[in-house]
Amino acid sequence: MPTTKLVGIFSKPSVPAAVALVPELAAWLTAKGIEIRYDRETAEYLGRADGVSRPEVPEGCDLVIVLGGDGTLLAAARAIGSRNTPLFPVNLGGLGFLTAITVDEVFPELERALVGEHRVGKRKFLHAEIRRGEEPVAHYEALNDVVFAKASLARVIDLEAWVDQNLVCTYKADGLIVSTPTGSTAYSLSAGGPIIFPSVAALCLTPICPHMLTNRPVIVPDTSVIRIVCRADDESAFLTVDGQVGEPLRKDDVVICQSSNYALNLIRPPRMMFFDVLREKLKWGER
Repeated sequence: MPTTKLVGIFSKPSVPAAVALVPELAAWLTAKGIEIRYDRETAEYLGRADGVSRPEVPEGCDLVIVLGGDGTLLAAARAIGSRNTPLFPVNLGGLGFLTAITVDEVFPELERALVGEHRVGKRKFLHAEIRRGEEPVAHYEALNDVVFAKASLARVIDLEAWVDQNLVCTYKADGLIVSTPTGSTAYSLSAGGPIIFPSVAALCLTPICPHMLTNRPVIVPDTSVIRIVCRADDESAFLTVDGQVGEPLRKDDVVICQSSNYALNLIRPPRMMFFDVLREKLKWGER
């Protein structure tokens, strides 16, 4: 990486481990002559009032550091968007499939990242566009998934799914997940979906509690255009992106999902491969 001049920091609020780590990290970076910009959550740990909104943090940064869990990382990834800024994820507790760098590894791994010795995994985003009639009314970039879920009072919802020009089926279910390989270890996994190796060029449709027990997860090429037509009544279904943003859907809204042109540059620990993460996080092989 070129000389690092500006580093952005995102922090999960109210985490005991961050109370000491954030000031130490800020001092360490400043001592190296690196300017820092941080969100308001990070500013709280520093006892300062100069934090900025999360979408502003990555602008012009050479590196973005995330201190927290996968939720904080997803927010940071959305803020980075189409930029090629590498993201350095630190796990401050919890499951953390994506935040695989531990607190003990922060400074040694940062030293490696600052001189370009880091290992980067490219994680493609999923682009979703909502069309109402012929008009696009919203669009999103998801790192994990786009979820169609029933609103609080709905029983089941009807969702018509197409892959390219082929009708898959009309699901009667609590919902439907369209996930990336990165998101295959998130909500999709909980709903019975498969684990997909991160570099596999695929997308997955996973129904949530389908009325027909024969409705199973389906993996399709990431060149596919997935169209989900909402057949539920207005505001009976809700679209959620990465579990953090979204909006209610109207009857006959069409959501077009396809692999994005953008990818997240995620810094990975040099000695921890994907299956190492699965064994650690899912406790595979333990007795």
